Amino acid sequence: MTLKEFSNLLGLSQTTVSRALNGYPEVSEATREKVLSAAKTHGYAPNTRARALATGRAMAIGHVIPISAKHEMVNPIFADFTAGAGEVYSSNGYDMLISVVSDDSEEEAYRSFVTKRNVDGIILHAPQLDDPRIPLLNALGLPFVVHGRSSQTGAPYSWVDVNNTRAFQRATELLLDLGHKRIALLNGLEHMDFAIRRRMGYEAALHARSITPDPALMHTGEMTEAQGHDLTRALLSAPNPPTAILVSSIITATGVRRGIEELGLIMGRDVSLITHDDELSYFRNGADVPVYTATRSSVRAAGRIAAQMLLDIIAGDPGPHEHLLEAELTLGLSTGPAPRPTPHHPPDG
Repeated sequence: MTLKEFSNLLGLSQTTVSRALNGYPEVSEATREKVLSAAKTHGYAPNTRARALATGRAMAIGHVIPISAKHEMVNPIFADFTAGAGEVYSSNGYDMLISVVSDDSEEEAYRSFVTKRNVDGIILHAPQLDDPRIPLLNALGLPFVVHGRSSQTGAPYSWVDVNNTRAFQRATELLLDLGHKRIALLNGLEHMDFAIRRRMGYEAALHARSITPDPALMHTGEMTEAQGHDLTRALLSAPNPPTAILVSSIITATGVRRGIEELGLIMGRDVSLITHDDELSYFRNGADVPVYTATRSSVRAAGRIAAQMLLDIIAGDPGPHEHLLEAELTLGLSTGPAPRPTPHHPPDG
């Protein structure tokens, strides 16, 4: 069905129908609802190329992935975020353009988007502490939203983030309430802003109970199953092992669990474990009863929020906008009271 045929069906001009479909404010709400309802009923979708010509927009949103982070493409967190964002893009007639570039070509990729005019905005992933991409995008004038925050960046920007500091503070407080005093932290790479915030929450909870954080119990690295397994084996084999482990990813948590079980210990009894799991669609934390006690936040919902925020900016809402999500602390089978110390019996005689 063409725009002309669809307009004739509704008894409206092509200009009115086009403006209603594209969200122009001069169209009344009643007319807009009439057009959108009819479009859904008759399966009408505007021609994207024609819409782009009419609006002067590319009708696409860009996501740039450096090659060093190409594992993000198969990371369930990235997949869930882009799935949520993609729902919003498609419902608004936008496409998603993912560009994988070498690390030293990332800045060039953003400049190329501006030159080619093949995207209307950018979602910025994995912000660092003082991320140079934020002032770059501000200078280029390309609308963007950051998934996360960059603590030491003074330039204005729009962002969607989870309250990582509070989430890890609450998780550590729960373990302390259960009697644990030696709590290990298996964190992400700490040049990433989220990881720094998570360590801050962990340390704040310890300091509040007059416990000095032990550097030997704090580890950073890629959040992989192997990292969780190897670090757990090393930590629990040490002379003064932790009784609880707090980890930044459910993927790491599966490795921690494997390491605990290989040592003949029982998770939740001998060693407690809390993970940040992000409510991943294809990496579920159990069914009716969660396997892991977890700080949970839907990254898919974050994708939807970030995408809508960006489309609003593109439509003329200047921002900057901020949206802070709170994580839910969910109890599972992986936590329990700190085990009692084994009594020491002096030798006979």
